[in-house]
Amino acid sequence: MRKIFFAIVLMVVTVGSLGGIVWADEPISPAEHRKLFREGAELWPIYCNQCHNARPGSEKAPYEWDQIMMHMRTLGNLPPEDAQAILEYLKAGR
Repeated sequence: MRKIFFAIVLMVVTVGSLGGIVWADEPISPAEHRKLFREGAELWPIYCNQCHNARPGSEKAPYEWDQIMMHMRTLGNLPPEDAQAILEYLKAGR
């Protein structure tokens, strides 16, 4: 029973720590947001249309885009800066 408890605790800590690796939840300045938004608007159709039709940002909630972009960043081998810019664009709901 004790081993199961420690295994569960280890799993929760590991999974919880993975969420912070890709995206920092630190607030960004409005100027940085505008810059990332513009870059994301340019990169969004380039990266996303390689494999499927690009989705509009309004199609998903912001938290859903976090999960989707984490997955797509891995599949598409996107650089972190490009993935963050695309995420800012999609979260803006455009």
